[in-house]
Amino acid sequence: MQAHDGFIISRQQQDTPRGILFSFWVKLGPRVEKIDIAEQRAVFFLHQDDVERVQHCLADIPSASWELKPLSLKTLDHQDVVALYSSSLRLQRQIIQRLTQQGIALLEEDIRPVDRYLMERFIFGGVAVLKGPEGLLLRPAEVTPALRVLSIDIETSMRGDVIHSIGLHSAGEHGIAKVLMRDAGPRGQRQVEEVLPNGLVQYVADERALLRALVREVQAWDPDIFIGWNVIGFDFRVLAARAQALQVPLTLGRTHNPLQVHQSEQGKWYIRLDGRLVIDGIDTLKGATYHFESYALEFVAQQLFQRGKLIHQPNDRGAEIQRLFREDKPALARYNLEDCRLVSDIFAHTKLMDYLTERARLTGLALDKVGGSAAAFDFQYLPRLHRYGYVAPQYASGAHGLDSPGGYVMDSQPGLYSHVLVLDFKSLYPSIIQTFCVDPAGMADALGGELSEDELIPGFNGAIFRKQGAILPQIITELWAARDEAKRKGNQSLSTAIKIIMNSFYGVLGSNVCRFFDQRLSGSITLRGHQVLQQTRAEIEATFGYNVIYGDTDSVFVHVGDDVDSESAAQKGRELSLHLNRWWREEITQRYAVESHLELEYETHFVRFLMPRMRHSEKGTKKRYAGLQQHDDGRQVMVFKGLENVRSDWTLLARDVQNWLYEAVFRGDSYVDRLKDTVAQLRAGKLDELLIYRRRLRQPVADYDKVRPPHVQAAIKAQQYWQTQGRESPYRTGSHVSYVMTVNGPEPIENRVSAIDYEHYLEKQLTPVVDTILVFEGKQFSDLIALQRDLFT
Repeated sequence: MQAHDGFIISRQQQDTPRGILFSFWVKLGPRVEKIDIAEQRAVFFLHQDDVERVQHCLADIPSASWELKPLSLKTLDHQDVVALYSSSLRLQRQIIQRLTQQGIALLEEDIRPVDRYLMERFIFGGVAVLKGPEGLLLRPAEVTPALRVLSIDIETSMRGDVIHSIGLHSAGEHGIAKVLMRDAGPRGQRQVEEVLPNGLVQYVADERALLRALVREVQAWDPDIFIGWNVIGFDFRVLAARAQALQVPLTLGRTHNPLQVHQSEQGKWYIRLDGRLVIDGIDTLKGATYHFESYALEFVAQQLFQRGKLIHQPNDRGAEIQRLFREDKPALARYNLEDCRLVSDIFAHTKLMDYLTERARLTGLALDKVGGSAAAFDFQYLPRLHRYGYVAPQYASGAHGLDSPGGYVMDSQPGLYSHVLVLDFKSLYPSIIQTFCVDPAGMADALGGELSEDELIPGFNGAIFRKQGAILPQIITELWAARDEAKRKGNQSLSTAIKIIMNSFYGVLGSNVCRFFDQRLSGSITLRGHQVLQQTRAEIEATFGYNVIYGDTDSVFVHVGDDVDSESAAQKGRELSLHLNRWWREEITQRYAVESHLELEYETHFVRFLMPRMRHSEKGTKKRYAGLQQHDDGRQVMVFKGLENVRSDWTLLARDVQNWLYEAVFRGDSYVDRLKDTVAQLRAGKLDELLIYRRRLRQPVADYDKVRPPHVQAAIKAQQYWQTQGRESPYRTGSHVSYVMTVNGPEPIENRVSAIDYEHYLEKQLTPVVDTILVFEGKQFSDLIALQRDLFT
């Protein structure tokens, strides 16, 4: 039998007269081939006790189209189950609806048949396509594909009801950098091509010709994946709408089926494109745990490359695009193409496609799947669970109402310290799962009552687990080994994907919208984490005499004394981690007779460290601190956690002052004169560009009918301004409003008419960040600037 190894780009399912057809678009080397698996059935599970009710409920449906089949599988509470097979997707939906209305419990009914086909064969992205005399077979394979990725961006009229141009970009030797531009003049009639500094522009006569040219370019270049910025919710949505209005078949897939864009009830846009995928940069960055104050293309590009769009004024960008289309089409083409290039560069710089590919190879998730931690868990866990002898429970049917708190956060001891060490448990929750055998199937076995006491390990909330043969700890073990190997080979994308997956397992067990939700499971992880941190603190203080001033989820902050130097402090950190790891191994072996997978690492040495007080209180804060971090190479770097410096709702003035002031205090440098000079410059109007607030609208402006925060008040004034200009306001749900506080309240930066209220910034921005640290030096900001206040009043 001949085999070809490939990678699944997309998967689809549809009804046919002979059963369900599964279609897989597979990247086989340089080519992409559609692999069809015909005559399949859908399946889910039911309790054996419900068989008679099910048969009665489905009595009017022809028996040849569905089947109840006894199984050797059981539920996690040891009830017998049967499988219900359906010959079509339509029939399965009908059956599910009927049985749900009758209150009959359904198990795994939401698993898409095409996904079940892959997961039960352990096909996670890579696939071996076996072609023989009896047809096609698919088997798992290890494949890393070379995908063709095309960045796309469109420019439109202000209302988005006419497309001006379409940019296409892909880097590399055989890439593309081209803009298709609508032009009713001679250039468009002749379809002239012109060279740009950053690519080519081709002119076409009208919008119909523009869409047809796009189809030709896509079919000629043959991408596997489109990328862009809000690319489905805007670019492809507009393309689909215009194609429909102009009756142009927008066949951008690998078949003759036109592009389909749909919106869910929750407002999210989805796309169907045969044989190709569309991946949005914003969603993918968030999924890969990148964090930016704003996910606007301009902001992300500036943060990564210190370069951005070719039109720099965000609130005037729409008007400038219209002007360029009328007066300078080559300039618009350059702008359009640069947006495409920025997206390509962001994907390349952050290795997002590598991350998605590795995630697919680990979990079976489709490349374009957004989020999907529960689906990733299912893909890995369900086939092993079935072979273990169980089926998954109903959604959110596990034990609840129990004690299942989040991560443990110690009460902090506020102060300004020298030499604080941070010790961090490496992947604490996964290591707890692994060490203490936390597992749905293992708990089902243990609660079944047939195991001896020495085969069991206690959890929390009444949970007990089987020590040997548990599924989830074994998955963690395999992932951990794969991550260590990825680190050894320098494969950061794979390492990141594994870390995200492992850390998501607790969330799946603890979320009441997941099928494996059970507070006996989640509590056995988090409450064990509480115990681990508390015992670690007690051991440090009892054995070494150091003061643990704070702890958060998987870390402890240890003050080793003010009279040590940096080298000896680092040595103490290494000694602590070695002792505690040895101590935990002995403790767990002695108490539970299992191997410890807890691993404490000496992570950070702060030569100076601030644990602030809560405002108007003597108590210490949580999840808020700052420190001067000492690196092995001698560098010292400022670190802020939860303070104003890392919060986007504080002004650049406050953040800048906090940054240099805290460093000055930590290093013992003078700062009073600089503070006074900053206040003088503020009052003289020389720091106005640092006074801008920037906050996001969580809902439409009109919906803020009861409480109108400052940014909403500014947005309302901005709407009135844009209306007087005869233009549409740019502020919608999700938009960021930039404004300043004036003597007449908040005003948008595009139309400030009042004087800035500098005393507001002194009181609400500078005083909090300055006094947070100066209080530990016995000083107050108001005392330092008292003379200046008298001069300016």
